[in-house]
Amino acid sequence: MHLTPREEERLLLAAAADLARRRLARGAPLGATEAVALVCDEICEMAWDGVPLADVITSARWVVPRDSLLPGAAALVPVVEVEALFPWGSVLVHVDAPFGPADDDSERPGVTVSAPGSLSLAEGLPRRTLVLRNTGPRDVWVSSHFPLDQVNPAIAVDGDPAGCRLDLPAGEALLLRPGESRSVAAIVVAASPSASGSS
Repeated sequence: MHLTPREEERLLLAAAADLARRRLARGAPLGATEAVALVCDEICEMAWDGVPLADVITSARWVVPRDSLLPGAAALVPVVEVEALFPWGSVLVHVDAPFGPADDDSERPGVTVSAPGSLSLAEGLPRRTLVLRNTGPRDVWVSSHFPLDQVNPAIAVDGDPAGCRLDLPAGEALLLRPGESRSVAAIVVAASPSASGSS
């Protein structure tokens, strides 16, 4: 059986996560290593099942309760990051506070709690509306930062896609079923050659 380095890493992660599950099943506390493995394993499986990225991040924070960890273990891991394979491709999933919120944030130095409000994505960049149509026989995913003038040939684009990407948060993607058309907001991140004034 020949495995790529990535496949070997995934199997090692699954084995460590299985150790964590066995310890939790008998009521034993987890150390940082196996707790991180369990969170990452669940992230990878949710990604494999096509769970939206935002839901993956939210769910990941509740895989391992803080009271299931050895004393001080949560403070050792303020952030978990794992490259997970979604149906539309690989995404680096970043989860802060991976073991749920602390009752006392002083346990985790350097933690900054953001004030509620909204965050503007690609503020100041122009937008345009395009229509994407899947002319092929299979589902097609278009990820957030993929250039729309280079998408799968099965995707017909009504409008000028030059220099555009989808107006979606990083790591998100749009699913187009066979024959489906969607009107989408696109961010113009680079001027097309015709608009640059070059001759």
